[in-house]
Amino acid sequence: MSSALHTLTRWTKAPTQGVAAARSWVNVPRGLAARATTPLLPDDYLKMLNPLWSARELRGLIVAVQPETADSATVTIKPGWGFARQYRAGQYVGIGLRIDGRWHWRSYSLTSVPRRANKNITITVKATPEGFLSTHLVNGVQPGTIVRLATPKGEFALPDPPPAKILFVTAGSGITPVMAMLRTLKSRGHGPDVVHIHSAPTTDDVIFHDELRELETRQPGYRLHLHLTETAGHFDFDGLADVVADWQDRPTWACGPAALLDAVERVWKDVGRDDQLHLERFTIAATDKGGEGGTVRFAISDKTVEIDGATSLLEAGEKVGIQMPFGCRMGICQTCVLPLESGYVRDFRSGTEHREGVRIQTCISTASGDCTIKI
Repeated sequence: MSSALHTLTRWTKAPTQGVAAARSWVNVPRGLAARATTPLLPDDYLKMLNPLWSARELRGLIVAVQPETADSATVTIKPGWGFARQYRAGQYVGIGLRIDGRWHWRSYSLTSVPRRANKNITITVKATPEGFLSTHLVNGVQPGTIVRLATPKGEFALPDPPPAKILFVTAGSGITPVMAMLRTLKSRGHGPDVVHIHSAPTTDDVIFHDELRELETRQPGYRLHLHLTETAGHFDFDGLADVVADWQDRPTWACGPAALLDAVERVWKDVGRDDQLHLERFTIAATDKGGEGGTVRFAISDKTVEIDGATSLLEAGEKVGIQMPFGCRMGICQTCVLPLESGYVRDFRSGTEHREGVRIQTCISTASGDCTIKI
């Protein structure tokens, strides 16, 4: 009897097996909807009732876009059916946005407090010249836009309860996951001894500047050391003890540009305290085979194309006229999977690098140096 029930449950959920949900049973009605509406997609019916209802994917509605600095903004999103609210402060979420007929996918740190009464989530995005999607989110996206969401992920998070002493080291947009931590500590009434070293070019470039200063004034135990690099240069870790004398005794969370994190990692390792260090890198370090972007060769078609680190392998193939397999164009359906014959590629969403001998999803991967795809 139990075996039959298990088989029935698997059959019911099969059409939605790739969709994460806040609770596993949510995929049962989703799967039934998918079965009942075949050959039409259940979304053809559900979207007539509510654009956030979907049997095959997680969706969200952009509620507001609030500028933070001249080149950054906080995007408030109302998640749809099945989004897990049990994420941890410091984790990131995948965002898929349709622009000019194409789905573009990136991951951004959540800056909202988990499990709060307001079910909306927020991400705070800094526009960069090479960041097509980030620029659009900051300057072009309109409230009312539907986005696709991925389940929150990441190990860059505070334990609960938090340690008695904490050191945060951030720079630029690296403050975003730490802001979620600070807000969560405040909302839950935790009052650890926190020292926060943050670097930015000028005061005007400090994301959440006013909120940080308010925390410093009103939150017992929080001390902010604001380092302005335009006048003072990069933070000198040789003088770290002058800013926080007991830094070696504090569990540390650091997030920011690669150069900053490399310096932090080296200093902590030199004193044998790297076990106290938690790092969040928004981009992976370049491998010995290359860095962001490179020359992509398509082995069977015998075509090559040079791409940057913001162009997917799927788009690269289409640029040179190859009939690339694709489905959702955002890493869900697995239709675009092809063998990587040589070189390295990087997953847009997680930053994970893959090397030759594996099968990769071309719609969410880019070249990390020269590589060869079998198609």
